Amino acid sequence: MAEKTTIARPYAEAVFKLAQQQNDLKGWSERLQLCAAVASNPEVSMLIGNPRVDSKQLAELFYELCGEKLDEHGKNFISTLIENNRLALLPEISQLYEQERAEAEGVVTAEVVSAFALSEDQRKQIADSLKKRLGRDVVLECQVDESLLGGAIIRAGDLVIDGSAKGQIERLSHALLR
Repeated sequence: MAEKTTIARPYAEAVFKLAQQQNDLKGWSERLQLCAAVASNPEVSMLIGNPRVDSKQLAELFYELCGEKLDEHGKNFISTLIENNRLALLPEISQLYEQERAEAEGVVTAEVVSAFALSEDQRKQIADSLKKRLGRDVVLECQVDESLLGGAIIRAGDLVIDGSAKGQIERLSHALLR
């Protein structure tokens, strides 16, 4: 995964710079997400890298599947990826682009895994606290994991806060074994 990310990063940075020049960060997000979905399709992914499918055929397939969402710049980007045998990296490129976009827009996505579903008030409190701590707007992605027993685990970039009952029990267990 790290190797794919390393290879995908220059492409994500290049398309991000282009999106900034065009003042179209959202549009490029949509294009990249669509292209990543097409590249991830099992039938399409079998064609990527297949020596029987030439680059022109692959490009035409992508253009057709993406339709009008893919403008001339998007087509050029897809052609560049095909020429460099990097089309399979579209999901990673899209993900890295979204990270660049979030950074530029001052937004961070935080994953909150809790033992029970959070109320709107709890979500707001967590988002407000993270905004204060991180200095950026926060978008929460909430999930439920009943195995936590109680509390929650919050991940925002490199920050991890484990306030789950399960985590506290594990820390207590390690402390007692020392």
